[in-house]
Amino acid sequence: MDALASGLLALGIRAGDRVGIWSPNRVEWLLTQFATARMGAVLVNINPAYRLAELEYALNKVGCKAVIVDDVMRTGRDQLDSTTLDALEAKLNPNESINIQFTSGTTGNPKGATLTHRNIVNKARYIAMAMRLTEHDSLCIPVPLYHCFGMVLAVLACVSTGCVTVFPGEAFDPGATLTAVHDEKCTALHSVPTMLIAELDHPDFAKYDFSHLRTGIMAGSPCPIETMKRVVSKIHLSEITIAYGMAETSPVSFQSSTTDPLDKRTTTVGRIQPHLEVKIIDPLGNIVPVGETGELCTRGYSVMKGYWGDDEKTREAIVDGWMHTGDLVTLDTQGYCNIVGRLKDMLIRGGENIYPREIEEFLFRHPKVQSVQVFGVPDEKYGEEVCAWIVVRPREQATEDEMRDFYKGKSHIIRFPVTFASSTNFR
Repeated sequence: MDALASGLLALGIRAGDRVGIWSPNRVEWLLTQFATARMGAVLVNINPAYRLAELEYALNKVGCKAVIVDDVMRTGRDQLDSTTLDALEAKLNPNESINIQFTSGTTGNPKGATLTHRNIVNKARYIAMAMRLTEHDSLCIPVPLYHCFGMVLAVLACVSTGCVTVFPGEAFDPGATLTAVHDEKCTALHSVPTMLIAELDHPDFAKYDFSHLRTGIMAGSPCPIETMKRVVSKIHLSEITIAYGMAETSPVSFQSSTTDPLDKRTTTVGRIQPHLEVKIIDPLGNIVPVGETGELCTRGYSVMKGYWGDDEKTREAIVDGWMHTGDLVTLDTQGYCNIVGRLKDMLIRGGENIYPREIEEFLFRHPKVQSVQVFGVPDEKYGEEVCAWIVVRPREQATEDEMRDFYKGKSHIIRFPVTFASSTNFR
């Protein structure tokens, strides 16, 4: 770590300068994360899948002065300067910027969510506490380091507790992940739902031992109820937690606990994390009654400083300290949060508000459904009609009539026609 930091110093990098890392999950990524933090440089996470135009935009947007390559390590070994590094570290302020996470959007260029030492170090600590991680645990990390999930919820959570970090490979592979859990006797596993589905459906799944597993985080997108039940019963993640948040909040605002009842861990994202506030508001900014749907706003130590170089977007997102998430949620009397959908994703059919996630959750219960996405399509009469795009499980086939018969008359949620489509296996 000091060799890399010294190499950056030799290149003229100073506290506050932006340093990019454009790499899959490798040991150099971890060294860069801690070397930049030690000297006060701002680490800029760059998606390794970026193409040239996207890379150029990211580097120019935040004014990167360097991008990490092997030569920096070699230079640092020759010019190790721990004394200067110690002096730089002593002057650091916990409220200074330390990391830029680019958020992807459906329109426009990505925005650089700027996070501080205080944001991410405290977030990692509370994440680890929720999972009850200790020095006796080992966490399998197939999620990408360029995202907050890998960098904060995995690496920093482990560092804050002494938990062992296990990386299956540079990018996600279900077989490599299962092998790492088996060989290293991991006690925790981080994943998004699509990763867990791929692991559960792996042809050699039955050959692996998951008896040491107990906890981890499932996040990144809504988890289907049926998938959660399979994860608990088949992968032995009886204490898995569900986490919800966004890069702008470092990233987690809500997380379930390891002891929450299974129904709460399958239907909600848990309760608010310590030292944070939330409110749920209507389109006029009024707080809605308990149980009613509104936009979630978060305030507290985890809220970003702003979008790098974009004061206008920052003012739109953060109002009086409240981060407006754009997510529609409900909060019950016990404080458990249910994500209804995205404000921008809500469909309006003939004046009726329709939340795609509710339909997706119901359709996931069909035993042949592997994944489903619900969205609106233009309609002259109703403005929008509802379409469900379905991918069925391997070696399965289903028909549109079969899907329609499954939901018809069985759910109070689906009170309107749904058009079904599929990329494969639909007859």
